Amino acid sequence: MIIDIDQLTEAELIDLNHRIVERLRFLDQMRAHVEMLEFKIGDRVAFQPPGQSQLEGMLTRYNKKTVTVITDTGQRWNVSPTLLRRIKPAREANTAGSNAVVLNKH
Repeated sequence: MIIDIDQLTEAELIDLNHRIVERLRFLDQMRAHVEMLEFKIGDRVAFQPPGQSQLEGMLTRYNKKTVTVITDTGQRWNVSPTLLRRIKPAREANTAGSNAVVLNKH
């Protein structure tokens, strides 16, 4: 579709601009929503804020464009899902063989 904007009035250009901005916002929200669905509430995640070391915590809430993460130190961060990576819970990583039972045959 080709739109000849040279033929549009000022009011039509303003209306077109509003429609374009709203459509771009909608597409951005849809993209963020799809990225959010890669994670579940309760997932252990890690991210690295600019100029800081990596933080780890639990995803606690979905927002419009971000998710809320409560870090292990109790800080609350709203983070873009594109910056997150899933990590294994610490207790699973450290107890990998602790339930093993050794049976001796006599």
